[in-house]
Amino acid sequence: MKVAIGSKFIDGPWGGGNLFVKSLKDYLENKKVSVVHNLNVKDIDIILLTEPRVESSSSSITLLEAKLYKKYINNNVKIIHRINECDERKNTNKVNKKMLHVSNNSDYTVFVSYWIRDLYWKLGLKKNNSKVIMSGSNKKIFNNNDYEAWDGSSKLKILTHHWGNDWNKGFDVYAKIDNLLDNEEFNKKFNFCYIGNLPKGFSFKNTVYKKPMSGLALAAEIKSHHLYITGSLNEPSGNHQIEASQCGLPVMYIKSGGIPDYQRDYGIEFHIDNLENKLNEVHSDYELFFKKNLTFPYSAEKMNKDYYELFDQIQNKSDKNLGNKYYFLLYRYFDKLNFINFYKNLLTKLSYQINKLNR
Repeated sequence: MKVAIGSKFIDGPWGGGNLFVKSLKDYLENKKVSVVHNLNVKDIDIILLTEPRVESSSSSITLLEAKLYKKYINNNVKIIHRINECDERKNTNKVNKKMLHVSNNSDYTVFVSYWIRDLYWKLGLKKNNSKVIMSGSNKKIFNNNDYEAWDGSSKLKILTHHWGNDWNKGFDVYAKIDNLLDNEEFNKKFNFCYIGNLPKGFSFKNTVYKKPMSGLALAAEIKSHHLYITGSLNEPSGNHQIEASQCGLPVMYIKSGGIPDYQRDYGIEFHIDNLENKLNEVHSDYELFFKKNLTFPYSAEKMNKDYYELFDQIQNKSDKNLGNKYYFLLYRYFDKLNFINFYKNLLTKLSYQINKLNR
């Protein structure tokens, strides 16, 4: 089997989509599946569109390229679209329409939560040829090995981390915790740390702030805390809370987006008006919530296995129909000249400037 994943992998902290690409690629290659990130070969079985928007800096295969490949090179290839984005997440107004267009021109759609599936179904996306595959993180990195739970007497250390700095990541919640730490009694019981990027002009008074981290360094930092909180709104899945649960931290979450699909049976639901009460509840009965989280089932291994089985199920195992060699030679020629990347980068920069003007 040969799979083309339509995103570039970027070293270092770069958000959950980047981690997904790395994790799936490693798993597939361990299964002897050939993985590429472009359409420069003729015998691709599966094209997985993870970031099909040409204006995205991480995109390596657009819908147009995938459709042309299917039409002129190999009409047996299956195009799968993974939806992990929506307008509700960042208060935009064009993403849902683009995702609908991509999925309606693909052979199959994968959703990262039931919440985002239902959102797109309500918007009119066809329900057939689709499924939910829950996300997960690499347990070789994010695990509860050697994790020491809170001792019940020291300060209970709260943590959150985000690559994105959009206000919907939960900064109203994090600002409230920061203000609560002004209170002497609250400060005696809790400590709060934020890792990642901040909104422009935003700063903390009482919170420990650290720059974005990734990999083992991030896992070690997570394990040095006792409780995780996410105030993220309309998050399709959210790798941050998965990483925390896998490291052993019980997770406090808001009933919004796809995160409840992950944390409903394992974490602690709150809303901003009862935040202080919920924190005190966890402080009083930490062991109960700690044990509840130990059964958290979502991991990269499970996620990757689900994708592998889907690819194997829907691939066309008959002989490849290798079509128009002239189109293929032309595509490879322009790609070798770096014209295709130049065109994509130009559109990315133009889109960025247009979005800046519209803000």
